Amino acid sequence: MRLAELVHTSATVAGTRGRKAKIETLAALLRGATDARDVRLATAYLIGVPPQGRTGVGWRALSTLDTPPAAASNLTLHAVDDTLAALASTSGSGSAQRRKDLLTALFAQAGQPEQDFLIRLLTGELRQGALEGVMADAVAAAFEVPAAVVRRAHMLRGDLAAVAEAARDGGEAVLSEFRLQVGRAVRPMLASPAESLDSALAELGEVSVEYKLDGARIQVHRDGDEVRVFTRTLREITASVPELVEVVRGLPCTSVVLDGETLALTDDGRPRPFQETMSRFGATSARELLLHPYFFDLLHLDGVDYLDAPLRERLSTLDKLAGSHRIPSTMDPAAAATLLDDALAAGHEGVMVKALDSAYAAGRRGKSWQKVKPVHTLDLVVLAAEWGHGRRTGSLSNLHLGARDPDGGPPVMVGKTFKGLTDELLAWQTAALRELATGTDDYTVHVRPELVVEIELDGVQVSPRYPGGVALRFARVLRYRPDKEAAEADTIDSVRDLLP
Repeated sequence: MRLAELVHTSATVAGTRGRKAKIETLAALLRGATDARDVRLATAYLIGVPPQGRTGVGWRALSTLDTPPAAASNLTLHAVDDTLAALASTSGSGSAQRRKDLLTALFAQAGQPEQDFLIRLLTGELRQGALEGVMADAVAAAFEVPAAVVRRAHMLRGDLAAVAEAARDGGEAVLSEFRLQVGRAVRPMLASPAESLDSALAELGEVSVEYKLDGARIQVHRDGDEVRVFTRTLREITASVPELVEVVRGLPCTSVVLDGETLALTDDGRPRPFQETMSRFGATSARELLLHPYFFDLLHLDGVDYLDAPLRERLSTLDKLAGSHRIPSTMDPAAAATLLDDALAAGHEGVMVKALDSAYAAGRRGKSWQKVKPVHTLDLVVLAAEWGHGRRTGSLSNLHLGARDPDGGPPVMVGKTFKGLTDELLAWQTAALRELATGTDDYTVHVRPELVVEIELDGVQVSPRYPGGVALRFARVLRYRPDKEAAEADTIDSVRDLLP
């Protein structure tokens, strides 16, 4: 497949309104692929995730290129993949020049649209995350596989490009053979916001109500003595969290996969600031800050998979295994309000309400799990920031905020805010956004839509000022969410649901 064909499809999808039309366009491209490798690469490139991951190439290296576009380009996806593999493996003395030579040779074969696409692919600008759901449905349509089968395979494998390749080669029969594998992270199940505790209890029937901790999501896998710990974005952090590894090794089992939260606590048992917990996930984290794990779901135990078992069965098994590491919870609806009060008094966010008859639907933000918080909050994507004035001169201050387009388009702007920023957070924000910059004018720096920020607000109102037709009221920054990707931000539909 020629890169030009894929770039044309990408542009068509970006300019198309409506999920069904996007799916049809993407499916047509996949059906026209000449081989399985083209299917895998086309899927990976269209969602902005090259198979090599990070290639060591950023804006600085790309800005030094001065390669005229080819008048006619026959550059193939295979050739692009070969070059990206070479870039990813280049290291050591003289590697900067070797990378430049590889990039120059690649860009010399590309027309202007293809060069623009490659820049966005290499810098991560294409990775909007929301397109993954549309792309999964396109894989199903292209190879006549039920969408639910594709989504489940994606859940278990975590790599949509590999799923697309398997769908092309073996269809539903091959995808149905995908199984949970201990040691390989599963895409986590997500929750939707509830209108209130009473509404969630009324809608879900028999439920488990549990603390919504002010911590970070973790998924732990144990196979014998080998333990691996992953974040909600499937990044492995095992080496940074030895105390979590020790806890899981001490559980009375041989193999297990657990879903839960971890957080750092003060001496009186209250949660430390979220940023302190997240600091432990870095390669050079401060080990003196102890993390405590609390588990709320079980996906596998000693050779038995529990993904499709109802939550009541998963929790019954988890209760026998986790002991003091079980998250505080109740199955008594009459005790739900008291549990919510206790959670808030302990410094946590609220509670989760979960239907006891629900299976583990990983990667989906369905209604089986609902989160109850006492204030309105939204996870939004930072689109740009304006330079500050007065004591904030020299800092990127006023944030442009976007909600996720559920149909896979670019984030939809819904407002701005400069409130809630401490001096420390302002300094971090300025440095982080400058690294993500894609362009600037006199007072605004535009950035790749990657950073997720949690915003507290009093509500939303109808507004013609922004393309989504709504605007945030009295928005203020609570914290950044480095544990979340843009694909997990709240949708424009969720924002509109807050309209009075």
